[in-house]
Amino acid sequence: MSNIVTIIPVRMASTRLPNKPLLDINGKSLLQRVYENVKKTVPGDVYVAAGDQVIAEACEKFGAKVVLTDPALPSGTDRIAAALKKIDPEGQYDIVVNFQGDAVNVNPAVNNGLIEMVERTGCDIATVGMLFDAQDDVKVPSNVKIAMGLREGEDEGRCLYFSRAGVPFIRNPESCKNQAFYHHIGIYVYRAEALKKFVSLPVGVLEDREGLEQLRALENGMYIRAKLVSDLTLDKNAPADIDTKEDLEEARKWIK
Repeated sequence: MSNIVTIIPVRMASTRLPNKPLLDINGKSLLQRVYENVKKTVPGDVYVAAGDQVIAEACEKFGAKVVLTDPALPSGTDRIAAALKKIDPEGQYDIVVNFQGDAVNVNPAVNNGLIEMVERTGCDIATVGMLFDAQDDVKVPSNVKIAMGLREGEDEGRCLYFSRAGVPFIRNPESCKNQAFYHHIGIYVYRAEALKKFVSLPVGVLEDREGLEQLRALENGMYIRAKLVSDLTLDKNAPADIDTKEDLEEARKWIK
């Protein structure tokens, strides 16, 4: 059995929705609801990697394990790595789950399939993909695409590339059997040693070009594997995470 820890990176600096982690959703903060969803679903320990003292104090009030991290860290990945260093200086954890602090409607059980995939395949990083429903969505640069060679009936595979462009190109549409495009969902499970290696690497050439940090791992020979899912959320009628006031109001409607 692997020793597993889920770390939820959280900071207050949200330009679109000020004080987002601590906003109230029907009697509990957004962060508390996310923490409780993870705690009851994903095996192992759960910590919050807080970028601000006010978040750490809120966590202590509702009983969450919390680690205070440098607010200037550039990404959530860097934040969970910094928290792991404090939580586990002796390297007892084998697998680290990165769960976003605003993903109140993402089903944490998705991570259980990724944990199993890391254990079974030995991949460095496990992530999630979904089939694009509409070809127009493939053309949108903010919808990141995964290039992986899946045969009929397969629902997971090695990630060969990630891009904001529509990859892979289909040269012969008339004869190509698999014309699916896979939408990358930014959910990650790491082998602990792979996470430590990843944050020690310099920004990659392709990472800088596409603005996608997962390309740093591929440029350095790391093994990323993706699992396709058809359903990501707890409630299909609500947004997966909270980014705007409208998202917050929708969450308040379905969370009772």
